[in-house]
Amino acid sequence: MLFKVSYPAEFHAQTAVEAAMKLHGQLAERGLNASAIRSITVRTHEACLRIIDKKGPLANPADRDHCVQYMIAVPLIFGRLTAADYEDAVALDPLWGPRIDAVRDCIQCVEEPTFTANYHDPEKRSIANSLCVELHDGTVLEETVEYPIGHRRRREEGLPLLVEKFKANLRRRFAGDRQEEILAVSLDRERLESMPVNEYVDLYAL
Repeated sequence: MLFKVSYPAEFHAQTAVEAAMKLHGQLAERGLNASAIRSITVRTHEACLRIIDKKGPLANPADRDHCVQYMIAVPLIFGRLTAADYEDAVALDPLWGPRIDAVRDCIQCVEEPTFTANYHDPEKRSIANSLCVELHDGTVLEETVEYPIGHRRRREEGLPLLVEKFKANLRRRFAGDRQEEILAVSLDRERLESMPVNEYVDLYAL
């Protein structure tokens, strides 16, 4: 089972986004930003190429959240990727839209056969992406992430973040008392497993 924990990104891009976030930090440490980038080579698995490798115009948020180049460009520029970043307010912004497109145009995706093999391996089920960034001064930065947070191999790291995501979404919909009631049951495995499903679902009724 995979949990989408860290970023609102299509699963085949989760590790690419995480790598882009790390590279954004490396650029910042050098006093640089995404404008320093000459080219980006993404080594990836076949499913990523087939499903979310997109060039050219992106018509709407649904296009953008299934474009690995867009999902890499935004964190490289802003150091974030949120659901709002797929909207026209960001993508068509007269300043930031062209900058996102410029970074997208720098990105070339190529298949890494080992990543494809490990993606299909039932003992691994990795979703690896490796970003190699060449700067205008010739410097090369590289980040590889094999498993996304939320994968079974990063479960210990991912579960606390998943709980925080759950709490954040509860805050968006329910008053404090109801939040606490839902959390008390949800985080108590013995109590949750013994509770009738309809009673648990009723806790979410508005």
